[in-house]
Amino acid sequence: MTEPPELDSSSDGGSVASRRNVRLLVAYDGSDFHGFAESHDVSTVMGMLRATLEQILQTDLDLTAAGRTDAGVHGWGQVVTGMLPDHADLVRVQRSVNRMCAPSIVIRSADWAEPDFDARFSATSRAYRYDVWNDPQPNPLLARTSWHVVEPLDVDAMNVAATHLLGEHDFASFCRRPKVGEGRPEKSLVRILQRAEWHRVALEDMPDSLLRFEIAASSFCHQMVRSIVGTLVDVGRGRRDSHSIPATVAALDRSAAGSVAPPTGLVLWHVGYDGRRWDA
Repeated sequence: MTEPPELDSSSDGGSVASRRNVRLLVAYDGSDFHGFAESHDVSTVMGMLRATLEQILQTDLDLTAAGRTDAGVHGWGQVVTGMLPDHADLVRVQRSVNRMCAPSIVIRSADWAEPDFDARFSATSRAYRYDVWNDPQPNPLLARTSWHVVEPLDVDAMNVAATHLLGEHDFASFCRRPKVGEGRPEKSLVRILQRAEWHRVALEDMPDSLLRFEIAASSFCHQMVRSIVGTLVDVGRGRRDSHSIPATVAALDRSAAGSVAPPTGLVLWHVGYDGRRWDA
């Protein structure tokens, strides 16, 4: 944070009573952060974003994000909400944050939102992308944003396997179970998967090497996408049969699925707010 903040001299930051809800669309390279959510004594995306906004606006802020991403995971469509002083010039705020935090963190857009809009609890869907560099040789230009898999992958088999995941299932085999307090019921890992599809991304001189997995659901549990990717890549390598996925889902056991894919290839791509939450 080397640039001075752009302050609006018309106010001292605003009281709680003179604040408005803001909706920020945020992109970030998660390579050098210990995840998105704030955590004590480590650098996180939200920690840097909040500290920067507080420096610009000269007031304490409480921010909410649409979802947490693990260390090394990236974001293109992360949504953040919070109550900002109502005098804030959002164009200036966006420009100041981007000057101070880019290229690691960028606010793509900033708009005032309805008072009851919440980045997390108003969300009705989330979409991720996962990139795999499938070539014998590494690609230094994509190393921070893709998983390098040397063995040739059977994309057709991976897509057949992915179709078995569509719809409403208990995804316990693909999720890290959340900790619950003693005497409390376990949290449901039932989710509705709306899209799960692999395709090749054409690059000049390398038309077949970059593979992209696009997945969308009502919501995701911890490490669900990376576990699914790891399992489907096992199918592409020939280590699993594409029609074995229903049995993996039915097992409700994390050991039944493949290993967790590395975080480098994962991007939180889009958060949807249309319609109703499936669990409302």
